[in-house]
Amino acid sequence: MLRKEKSERNTLEMVSLEHLVPQEHLLRKIDYAVDFTHIYDFVEDLYCVDNGRPSVDPVVLFKKVLIQHLYGIPSLRRTVEEISMNIAYRWFLGYLQNESVPHFATISYNFRHRFTEDTIEKIFTWILYEVQKSGYLSPETVFMDV
Repeated sequence: MLRKEKSERNTLEMVSLEHLVPQEHLLRKIDYAVDFTHIYDFVEDLYCVDNGRPSVDPVVLFKKVLIQHLYGIPSLRRTVEEISMNIAYRWFLGYLQNESVPHFATISYNFRHRFTEDTIEKIFTWILYEVQKSGYLSPETVFMDV
């Protein structure tokens, strides 16, 4: 018997991102293992307290680059496109489905002009340490791009 599915694409649904991301998803494990609010301690002196436009949360910026590296996404532009479509990525960043994510140029600008090389290295070393400490990273096999 031939059955044709209905195509109800313009339907409003009430869903929770929390329920859509599997409990065993890698990003959920990393989020549990790492207290990303510690990033504020690393970058606090790089932001002005009472002047300028509101910034994009630095935790979001570092999480975006972490997503890019974890999933082998070749560019920041492509990373932002993937984040726009991937529910697990949005959950990890704390962005709702109907919320726009910051432009890739914002990430690029901050990593070129705001964050020093030393700051970036300290933060990613700390993240890797926290993930390894929780048992989600093993130094047994290392792949390097040369």
